[in-house]
Amino acid sequence: MELRMTTTFPDVSISTERLVLRPYEDADIAAHTEMMNDEMVTAWTSVPHPYTAADSEAWVRRIAPAERTEGRGIVLAVTEFLTQRLVGVVHLQNTNWRTLSTEVSYVTAPWARGEGYATESVLAVAQWLFRNQKFERMELRTAADNTASQQVAQKIGCISEGVLRNAWIARTRPDDGSGAWVDIRTDLIVWSLLPEDLEADRLAEAGYASYTDWN
Repeated sequence: MELRMTTTFPDVSISTERLVLRPYEDADIAAHTEMMNDEMVTAWTSVPHPYTAADSEAWVRRIAPAERTEGRGIVLAVTEFLTQRLVGVVHLQNTNWRTLSTEVSYVTAPWARGEGYATESVLAVAQWLFRNQKFERMELRTAADNTASQQVAQKIGCISEGVLRNAWIARTRPDDGSGAWVDIRTDLIVWSLLPEDLEADRLAEAGYASYTDWN
């Protein structure tokens, strides 16, 4: 008989020098809708396209909260500390409570790219996950041509473990003038981060502070 352990992450907010990561609120619906309709998000994720206000309402009010309450993971809206503007989202999913491992994914709004926000937010979540929640592994999967996501993985110290061949469906717009999106098969690169990968000296060398302000 299989021994099953069921638990949930706490309802948490995490702060860094520039960001606050917190549960989604109704006030985020419009900004979330705009972010999820960005071409890069459409290309590399499996979200609906076009992404409607109804999709956002379902995400904010039902889908995202259920990830935590039903034990699958946790969804955190990433916001600027000063402006409270929605920067992106960090999502822990496919959580295994027996092995204490989980998979992270993230999206950054177009206006916020190039500022290091994705790296800062994912690193903060990793520190909280390992130090506060005592997890032993965080996994990340990036499409083979999604170099921006791969750079985030590298910056926080993830180790590339291999390739899942033909394992993902991305989307592209052929140069035929139609403007339609077409599904394409692609490989996934598997990355992992372990607690020992977040040693203080490694973080200092990378230029990141230690983010410990969570409640």
